[in-house]
Amino acid sequence: MQGNLSEIDIRSILQLIELGQRTGELFVESYSSSIGASTGTHPTPRSPAGQSWYVFCFNGQIIYATQSAGSLFRLRDYLRRYKAEKALDKIELPYMASTNAPEYGYLWALLEQHILTPAQGRNIIHSMIHETLFDLLSLHQGSFTFEMGSALAPQLTSLEISSLLAKIVKQVQQWKQFHPHIQSPNQCPVISDPTELQVALPVNTFNTLKRWADGRTSIRQMARYLNRDVLTVAKAIYPFVQQGLVQVFFESVSPANNKKEWSSPKTKVPRVVCIDDDNVIRKTVESILNEHGYQATGISSPLTALSLVFQLKPDLILCDIAMPELDGHEICAMLRSSSAFRQTPIVMLTGIDGFIDRVQARMAGATEYITKPFGENELLMLVEKYVGPGYPEATVEVESQWLIS
Repeated sequence: MQGNLSEIDIRSILQLIELGQRTGELFVESYSSSIGASTGTHPTPRSPAGQSWYVFCFNGQIIYATQSAGSLFRLRDYLRRYKAEKALDKIELPYMASTNAPEYGYLWALLEQHILTPAQGRNIIHSMIHETLFDLLSLHQGSFTFEMGSALAPQLTSLEISSLLAKIVKQVQQWKQFHPHIQSPNQCPVISDPTELQVALPVNTFNTLKRWADGRTSIRQMARYLNRDVLTVAKAIYPFVQQGLVQVFFESVSPANNKKEWSSPKTKVPRVVCIDDDNVIRKTVESILNEHGYQATGISSPLTALSLVFQLKPDLILCDIAMPELDGHEICAMLRSSSAFRQTPIVMLTGIDGFIDRVQARMAGATEYITKPFGENELLMLVEKYVGPGYPEATVEVESQWLIS
């Protein structure tokens, strides 16, 4: 089962899965310009590729759901509820993480080591499912694929789709009341008038808000930390946003001067590694990124890359998929098996018709992908998204648009 969301919405897709008591994975991919304009998620109109989500089902029920397969940031946020986030750094790559969503594998490792109780694990998974479905039910443009297959295992819990839909659809509708003052759960509140706000709030409430409204913690993260749904948190701060006592910004924007938080000239130069056996692509990527203030290194051999990246310790890895000796999926999985690269952004370079490649890249632990051919601006926006802007010694005006093919 596959198609476009312009033909059938997420709610109907999930109802069909429930009605057919189907087991497998639902993969949903947004169009890059759709998020934020008409959804409740972080607007990323500059992103070279859309966001994607997985929903894992068993006999018509949902057992787990996530956005992207490669990040542990969300799990780390939820572990703060139980003061267990530091335990994540001590866990070796779980045996099941190479084939299932890594986040789910690490959660199970925490359960097996008795760092979390089963009740705490279920609570986290329920919250993850609710959060993911909130974004999906807000989505109106994109594509989907449902593949029948064996269930994600082992299973900790399952949720009935009908009751979930009834609750979350209502939340999505209620979220609209916050527009235009609050547009996204990924916006970060910051107190703009502490004195007046302190007068308006009880002491405990003010102290809680002061702790989290720092311009770097999103509304969604606050909901995770406080064990509340995102609607409740947004509703609590909304009156103060209306009054101008609290302002909301996206994480990359500083409320003080509307510039990037990472714009300090003292920030270290971001290091990027490009693994690609194509000499033209590799050299062009190096040239573009070095010219714009990044420290870019191209590596042609996949086997050499596996040893060099440990020496270079890059902030971002670009990796082609189709290569001799080792393909990009194998390299990605091997890097993810090391604690040194668990959270390093890894972006796969795919062909123009590489839908299967993209699905496999997500399952291997890739953070994102970019489709070839891509232009200079597309490459720069992708790199800036994950490691911030470079710092060229002099601004260079680029007249021509290079096209990487």
